[in-house]
Amino acid sequence: MTLDITIDDARWQQAQLETLTTQAVRSTLQHLGLDPETCELSVLACDDPRITDLNGEFRDKPSATNVLSWPAEDLAADLAGGAPECPEPDFTGEIALGDIAISYDTCVREAADAAKPLDDHVRHLIVHGVLHLLGYDHVRDLDATLMESVEVEILGKMGVDNPYTENDSP
Repeated sequence: MTLDITIDDARWQQAQLETLTTQAVRSTLQHLGLDPETCELSVLACDDPRITDLNGEFRDKPSATNVLSWPAEDLAADLAGGAPECPEPDFTGEIALGDIAISYDTCVREAADAAKPLDDHVRHLIVHGVLHLLGYDHVRDLDATLMESVEVEILGKMGVDNPYTENDSP
């Protein structure tokens, strides 16, 4: 697997982003039947000001967000709730998936607000980002249902609780 991680905010190093990202990407690709060794993607580990700039530039939403994804190709299904197309290797045998950016500030805040471990939230967001690279989305209701169910399955295999259920702890 070619995984290019750029640490733009040093706090990510303390959060063990490289280990969490590798685990989440590998688990996602294997779950979907893709050989991780043939796939390549990049991750930018940044802060809220940087992701705000990116969100404004690429989505016309100049506000912080947790994760952004730029797929190398559009693999989305035409029909709502349909499975995305499977990516094809290029002439070198590699599958270029695209790029992800993740914000430390927003991730930490969301994990704290949900009373969830930061490691689990980061793995969830990386899985979420990789699924976007692979054509999954949550704009249409049926697509959101599919994407969330796939996320929950992948996270469960990693020992991460369903992020879409309320935390029962006090």
